[in-house]
Amino acid sequence: MRFEAMLKEKGMPFQRSVHPSAYTSQGLAALEHVSGYHVAKPVIVKGRKEFAMCVVSACDRVDLSRIAELLHEPQVRLATETEMANLFWDCELGAEPPVGSIWGLKTILDEPLHGDEYLVMQSGRHTDSVRLRREDYERLCDPVVATISLQ
Repeated sequence: MRFEAMLKEKGMPFQRSVHPSAYTSQGLAALEHVSGYHVAKPVIVKGRKEFAMCVVSACDRVDLSRIAELLHEPQVRLATETEMANLFWDCELGAEPPVGSIWGLKTILDEPLHGDEYLVMQSGRHTDSVRLRREDYERLCDPVVATISLQ
């Protein structure tokens, strides 16, 4: 997978896991035996100008109003499945890693995840995931850190 190759190329240590198909972030948390608060879930939004990747825990939902504010957009909406398939052509739909920089997207990381020691995430397929130190994750994608989940 492109994501794992990038991690290896940059010398970032990670744990790869192969498991039964996980079609939701909470399902991934259950398969990996971790709290959903440690699973980084990408949510793709679209404004007038561009797409952005918002990363929240599996337990949370994004605050579209707050994201629009951060992106200096009057409003944003969730990307459609067709848009997602076009953006992430090299991933199974819904299994994209939460690293927008791979596809030239701005990444916004939810503040609560910023304090975690590690993050678990899909790596491009529903049967593959990685566990990565949060500090390494942030070095990889240089996200904007802000509170973007609904409280």
